[in-house]
Amino acid sequence: MIASLRGKVLSKKSEGVIVDVGGVGYNVQVPLGSFSSIPDAGGEVFLHTYTHVREDALQLYGFVTEEEKRVFVTLLNVNGIGPKLGLAILSGMPAQKFVEAVYNEDMPMLTSIPGLGKKIAARLVLELKEKLPRAVVSKDYSITNDAVSALINFGYKKSLSENAVERAVRAGAVTIEDIIKEALKYLTEGS
Repeated sequence: MIASLRGKVLSKKSEGVIVDVGGVGYNVQVPLGSFSSIPDAGGEVFLHTYTHVREDALQLYGFVTEEEKRVFVTLLNVNGIGPKLGLAILSGMPAQKFVEAVYNEDMPMLTSIPGLGKKIAARLVLELKEKLPRAVVSKDYSITNDAVSALINFGYKKSLSENAVERAVRAGAVTIEDIIKEALKYLTEGS
């Protein structure tokens, strides 16, 4: 399985990005929301990837953040959601906003995604509410976002900060102060 790619962008089109890694060109499909984060041809890119294997095809799906990939993989566990619809969902809205819509059971927001009807949206809420990353559960996403930013300013890596904030929210921290204090406990335990 190909878990990530780092290489030079050869081509960037709506049907996919071609990334040259050591002379091999990989065609990677990416959500439209991530498209603007990918440099133009000639630029260096790093993508978290999901490899989808079928009888007749091997497809790569690329994501700028680990969280976006995690949401995509979780989507694929829902009956009736394949990679194509999963990509359409993440193209319809950012991963954080999608998770927020699921936890808040915001059906109008979910059904605003092209290709996502009421039945599938209801199934997503039912099946994903407890499975998606909890760091974005808060009705006020900016609190968790600000907590991650504060930890990064303290010198911690982004991925470690996001994991620590997610754990703090799962542990019941609600205010930004409590989230940061709890997250710092997790971060210093690992040191």
